[in-house]
Amino acid sequence: MSDFPRVLEPLLDSDQAAAHVKVHKKTLQRYARNGLVVGLRVGKLWRFRPSDLNGWSQMQEPTTLDSSLSPRYPVLNHSCPQPREE
Repeated sequence: MSDFPRVLEPLLDSDQAAAHVKVHKKTLQRYARNGLVVGLRVGKLWRFRPSDLNGWSQMQEPTTLDSSLSPRYPVLNHSCPQPREE
């Protein structure tokens, strides 16, 4: 027998886990399918341990906007005729 006591950790459903890490539940399920986050599949349902989510969310880098990046949709500079001043 182990010297460490067993601690049963409650499992969170997809809605609870997604709220915990502030992502959409479908995104969290996709991350679990792809192995980016630890999740347990019970039939068709996903379950997540809070300790696994805490470790994963702390590893994520905050998203910052970088002004040096080119815009996704560049502004087109048309040479449209300007209205004449009379």
